[in-house]
Amino acid sequence: MESKYYKVGGHTYKLVFLDDRNTDKLLMSSKPFEVNPTEENLMFTMQVNDNWTPKEKGQEIGHFDCGGNMHDVYKLNDGSYQILVSNPAGHKCCLLETNATFDFANVKLNGSDSMRTFGLNNALMMVYAFAGSLRNTILIHASVVRKDDFGYLCLGVSGTGKSTHTGLWLKHIEGTDLMNDDNPVVRVEENGTVRVYGSPWSGKTPCYRNTDAPVGAFLQLKQAPYNKIRQMTVVETFASLLPSCSVMKWDERNYTGVCDTVKAIMEHSKTFLLECLPDEAACQLSYSTIRAV
Repeated sequence: MESKYYKVGGHTYKLVFLDDRNTDKLLMSSKPFEVNPTEENLMFTMQVNDNWTPKEKGQEIGHFDCGGNMHDVYKLNDGSYQILVSNPAGHKCCLLETNATFDFANVKLNGSDSMRTFGLNNALMMVYAFAGSLRNTILIHASVVRKDDFGYLCLGVSGTGKSTHTGLWLKHIEGTDLMNDDNPVVRVEENGTVRVYGSPWSGKTPCYRNTDAPVGAFLQLKQAPYNKIRQMTVVETFASLLPSCSVMKWDERNYTGVCDTVKAIMEHSKTFLLECLPDEAACQLSYSTIRAV
């Protein structure tokens, strides 16, 4: 048995490896977030054990989209969930069971090391998102850069050009660095401030940085044959932020928690709509506009 502790977005969680097949080598992207052992204020504990077998199978209720991969979701009578994780090739590589409060989970892995890595990382990401929803914390699908000690998050559906736009900031705006390219953590702190954190989940870009910054603004991207920017209304902002969050709409506590967190974020942050081309002028326009507000 081996236990590892990680701190992401200000929250600490514990992984326990209970068999000889699986180790923390499956979680190389989590290494920058590893911390000393502690049992205080754990967000959740996850046990990894290929010998574990669930006592029963829940009722299928739908699918969960995690990074573009659709995972089968089952619910048990006690409110706990089972999620069957599939990799991009469609192979079943992980069975996750989490209790109703998302503070304890079991994981059973399957397949090659790459399949196990994919399955375990996706299981961690989902449990973190579900547990975070009860702690004013969200995982959000975004690419985030930092400039002048503030984090700026680019939002949009896959293929919109989030990474392209943040890449333009990195290239043309001096002093900019990439914090995360796919799934940063956004948290409303106890004093009401909103911070963005790097995470072990960064999509196709290996950017696993244990770093954080206050949120400067959110930037909703829309492809266009011109460059134009404006601040979004309250309704537009909510409609932009919520679909970017990892959320189980069928779980009332999870969904309500995410909605409440988004509302709190809106009270302390600005959101802009950028209709743009993939060029330097677009990034200069977004930076100069956001900085001036």
